[in-house]
Amino acid sequence: MKIVNPIIDPKINLTNKNLFFSSSFRNRTKFSVIEETEELVEFTIEKARSTHTFWIKEICDVTFSSAVARGTGISGRSPEFLETKINKGEAVIAFASDGKWAGFSFISSWENGKFVSNSGLIVAPEFRHTGLAKKIKRKIFELSREMYPEARIFSLTSGLAVMKMNHELGFEPVTFAELTSDEMFWESCKSCVNCPILMSKERKNCLCTAMLFDPKQSTPVI
Repeated sequence: MKIVNPIIDPKINLTNKNLFFSSSFRNRTKFSVIEETEELVEFTIEKARSTHTFWIKEICDVTFSSAVARGTGISGRSPEFLETKINKGEAVIAFASDGKWAGFSFISSWENGKFVSNSGLIVAPEFRHTGLAKKIKRKIFELSREMYPEARIFSLTSGLAVMKMNHELGFEPVTFAELTSDEMFWESCKSCVNCPILMSKERKNCLCTAMLFDPKQSTPVI
């Protein structure tokens, strides 16, 4: 059978995909692309060391731009602070297979190791929606358990995705009163856009949700 190419009217706008596909099909297509990306992108996530201070500026810049874009609570950290965390091995850093910086997070201990906070989780824009954030979250949690096995680990976040990750690791929602009372921790909140709300509530609550993992009571779900 001879196949004849159809004649396409030049007046038809082929960029209008509604002429050919239903919205449900397009949504399924987008979803499939995201799933495929998650399977194809490979990352290396490791405990940070002194040579990784090279990426501090990029980490700070991406954190700041993310806070501006979201218009919500992300506390900033100075380059000097992150350098200290990296040199002490209290951070994890992620790279794509081509060596590009992909993500970061760090921990801090409070009240002589009674509490540990998981903070500063950030993923480079080009690697978002790949599942990397979840991998970094698990890695920083493992580092916290390794360095401070008896500590209660906590996280403050306004992001639903991070809340879900925390829940999978065994974190439970708690009141702010159940977190550390160390003034240095709360001092770090001053760089967050929501700090006035926190202070007006006498540090009892804010737009962030407090979540806690107690090694004596909790067991990671995954």
